[in-house]
Amino acid sequence: MTLVAVALLAVGTYAFRLAGPLLHGRFQPSADMRRLLSVGTAVLLVALLATAALTQGQGFAGWARPTGVLTAAVLAWRRAPFMVVVAAAALTTALLRLAGVP
Repeated sequence: MTLVAVALLAVGTYAFRLAGPLLHGRFQPSADMRRLLSVGTAVLLVALLATAALTQGQGFAGWARPTGVLTAAVLAWRRAPFMVVVAAAALTTALLRLAGVP
């Protein structure tokens, strides 16, 4: 059963990737559809970020990780270099955990 599921996912992934080059130039989405896809992409990324930042296993991840993510978000919004954003988020989370904040 697992092998069948993996094979179906592989075929689906290949078909999805093949659809781009095959449909290029034949399908022009409307301006509203492009805007909706752009907004949908942003919403999906924010939902994934929130899930990863706030949960661990089946429960709340504690306050250290969301604080680190918030630090990264503020620095990214202020257009800090990527390495500074990552280092500050990691340092914030580590220092909070060292101080005993879960």
